Amino acid sequence: MLPSSAQQSRVRPRLPKTCFSKASSSTEKVAPKRRTPFPTTAKSRWTASNILDTPGFSDFSGDIVSCLTAADMAVCTINAQSGVEATTENAWRHAANTHKPVVFFMNQLDHSNANFDNTINQMKEYFGDKVTPIQYPVNAGEDFNAVIDLIMMKMLVFKNGNGAPEIQDIPAAEMAKAEELHNNLIEHAAEGEEALMEKFFEEMTLSEEDMERGIHLGIVNREMFPVICGAAKRGVGVTRLMEFLINACPSPADMPAIKAKNGQEFHNSVDDPTALYIFKVTTEQNLGDVAWMRLYGGSVVKSQDLINPRSGNKERLSQLLVFRGKNREEVDKANAGDIICTIKLKDGRIGDSLVDAKAAEATFDEMPFPTPIFTIAIKAQNSQEDEKLGGILNDMHKTDPTVISGMSRELRQNILQCQGEYHFNTLKWYFDNVYKIAVETTSPKIPYRETITKSASASYRHKKQSGGSGQFGEVHMQLAPYFEGYTDPSELQVRDKQEYELPWGGKLIFANCVVGGAIDARFMPAILKGVNERLEQGPLTGSYARDIICYIYDGKMHPVDSNEMAFKIAGRMAFSAAFKNAGPKIMEPIYDLDVRMPADLMGAVMTDLQGRRAIVMGMDSDHNYQTIHAKVPLAEMDRYSTTLSSLTSGRGTFTMKYAEYQQVPTDVQNRLLKEYEESQKEEE
Repeated sequence: MLPSSAQQSRVRPRLPKTCFSKASSSTEKVAPKRRTPFPTTAKSRWTASNILDTPGFSDFSGDIVSCLTAADMAVCTINAQSGVEATTENAWRHAANTHKPVVFFMNQLDHSNANFDNTINQMKEYFGDKVTPIQYPVNAGEDFNAVIDLIMMKMLVFKNGNGAPEIQDIPAAEMAKAEELHNNLIEHAAEGEEALMEKFFEEMTLSEEDMERGIHLGIVNREMFPVICGAAKRGVGVTRLMEFLINACPSPADMPAIKAKNGQEFHNSVDDPTALYIFKVTTEQNLGDVAWMRLYGGSVVKSQDLINPRSGNKERLSQLLVFRGKNREEVDKANAGDIICTIKLKDGRIGDSLVDAKAAEATFDEMPFPTPIFTIAIKAQNSQEDEKLGGILNDMHKTDPTVISGMSRELRQNILQCQGEYHFNTLKWYFDNVYKIAVETTSPKIPYRETITKSASASYRHKKQSGGSGQFGEVHMQLAPYFEGYTDPSELQVRDKQEYELPWGGKLIFANCVVGGAIDARFMPAILKGVNERLEQGPLTGSYARDIICYIYDGKMHPVDSNEMAFKIAGRMAFSAAFKNAGPKIMEPIYDLDVRMPADLMGAVMTDLQGRRAIVMGMDSDHNYQTIHAKVPLAEMDRYSTTLSSLTSGRGTFTMKYAEYQQVPTDVQNRLLKEYEESQKEEE
């Protein structure tokens, strides 16, 4: 189930685990006993169900995606008093991306502000006309205890909360509304299959058996999204929900075949080759790493050896575990469709496959995890614990792939990326309370680039005498900006020229124009090394420099004191001097930004973007949503996820993709130069 935000207040800080999947009988789990007549589909060998509970917050979307990958359908709760919330939209979006069927459970109908009709209208506005009530409440509000079942065409009265409902005839006052919604349900059921549609056109109705089949097919094919009513706190309707899921919703055998990357198909059948997919990894105090797996084909037994196609290594399933809440039970065998766990895998990661020899090349698609939207620099307060912090972050990534971290050589910071500020605060709770490590956080530095706009020359003589042999090297250098189609200066005689693609983008052209033996050719590599050192720490702000042509046209050397170190230093200092005289400029990374928000909030979002030096490139409309396409400097996007969530009450989403480097405005460049100068003084 995918809970709404109203339920999240009860979620304690943890890396969460949800969705719905039927399983085979091999796990010996017992389906809830049917208490009252309820429409059923044809009986199947699938007699048990797995329920994976995930939070609905977008900050924990990674858990929604991983569980949807393993489950066959999703149950999305709707708050009857709040309607479609931001968390509802988030859950729906991921279910749509993974093409999973959805059943809605309208909860909290016992609240004084509950409004069934308004909520249904909102759902149809957001999710389309395929949203179809299966039930509707008779007396929504504090006294709620009865619903009209539109398949049975009976009123179900829940007198004892979670007990069996009392089945009564529909009151005369409700008959007109019930008939209207019942006919609407028949039309949607008929759309589930062409034969049913033809029968409906001939008879203008469907039998109860045909309705059951149409509803079942509609759910499987995402042609119908049923809505069931209840009040979970009092247990009203929960048993009915479970009965509907078991009887009307898809089993693994009903779902489309899962295709591996090599084209091999798995039909959730024991006749297929054995194939498991690791969709989640958790850490248990007494067990260590626990790998949660969906069995797509075949069967497995305890102590069976399988192959991990990613590494080519064998993995032994030393134990087969089935979790029931906090309790776990060991089983000897599992069949296709089951969700099981195992421990002590040597190298099993989220997204890995474990297969037998008949499917040795079968690997499945990677999970469509959302890209990080929150970035922060993190370090241990005690520098001696930096290595420990790195290990903790690696463990967090192992259990939640949306947590990404790494040391940036360029920024000289450990960068942590995740799904939002609340996601980060949850991670910090673990740092403070579980791992007992104090951390400091700052905004990440911006990877600026430095370059030049015109030609300039400079020379530098490095001379050092300290008894015995000394150091001597003199370099005359001219710099010019690199661009496609450039031409060499006519006054220089280029003897040798080398072109280098810089790891951080851009190019360096290094040309030897020395004539008459002023500098021996054996010292050119040392000069190039000095230039490269300055490229890695630019003269203006210490950022990488790029797109520069360097001409070495003269110099001097000493027959005894000249060496590689002397010319490396001379080359580095000559480069710095020429760079500062060559119209230097700072360039900043520009990103393509797509912001999606409700249409009525576009003005606030647009105003905020203008304050971030964004340039709007266009807009798109999608129902009641607008998407703004803009180019924006990365420097202006610090904690934008938090700002956007505040401006849109959590409904806004955005994606960013690197586009190019552009020159920063003059006032920004002056500020950056001043800040760098002050930081250098502090270090001294």
